[in-house]
Amino acid sequence: MAESFITTNRFFDNKNYPRGFSRHGDFTIKEAQLLERYGHAFNELDLGKREAQTEEEKLFVSVCRGERAPATLEEKVWAKYLAKISRPKRFHTLSGGKPQVDSAEDYTDTDD
Repeated sequence: MAESFITTNRFFDNKNYPRGFSRHGDFTIKEAQLLERYGHAFNELDLGKREAQTEEEKLFVSVCRGERAPATLEEKVWAKYLAKISRPKRFHTLSGGKPQVDSAEDYTDTDD
């Protein structure tokens, strides 16, 4: 992997992971290190801003396009990252656990 995913920039996602990948709990330490070290290259390859240079990068791009399933650790970590950031955020309310009901559903048009 010495020739693949070369980048001089560290990858940070301050919008989704403001405390860093390793402190959020979604990724293992190894996965977080991979994202920080190679995430910039992963992102550029995924967005098409960078041309794939090696066979490993070409396979990575094919995973990004959905042409094959992730097989390598790099492919799996990037797929996991994309899944995490595209998932809707969960939030909890203090409504007592009761589901909100639309008032329009209770309306009936009868002449009783």
